[in-house]
Amino acid sequence: MLGDLRKAQEVFNTTLREAAVRAAQGVLPTESFWLFREARWLCLEASKTDLQPESLEIEEHDVAPRAASQIKQLEPAQLAVWISAAPDPQRTALALFYLDEFNYLEILDIAELKLSMLSRCLSQGRRQLQAWLDAKHTGAPEI
Repeated sequence: MLGDLRKAQEVFNTTLREAAVRAAQGVLPTESFWLFREARWLCLEASKTDLQPESLEIEEHDVAPRAASQIKQLEPAQLAVWISAAPDPQRTALALFYLDEFNYLEILDIAELKLSMLSRCLSQGRRQLQAWLDAKHTGAPEI
């Protein structure tokens, strides 16, 4: 989510430290995704001090049947950098979606989004990613 390994490691360490302190005090939260939400909020706080991208219209293409194979051609870092540039909550939704570890209900819970907002974030983000993939791999969308 941060696009910076050093910051990501700091957030990871801070989140684990908080969990360890709570465990030592016997007050671990009962919420199943507390750890993920805590890490997300720390990421958002850490990114507030960074330069923020200007709001602009990003080209979108319909998600193509070849999208999965295009994504597989990417290095994980390329996808991570692309996702980290998205504004939140779209960044959170896309990161959780492309981790491929959570179902939609779990993403809703972790990201603290309503279904309509999650749907909008994923739909728009996937169309924007498709436009970027088309430009990166072919120079133009296939018709």
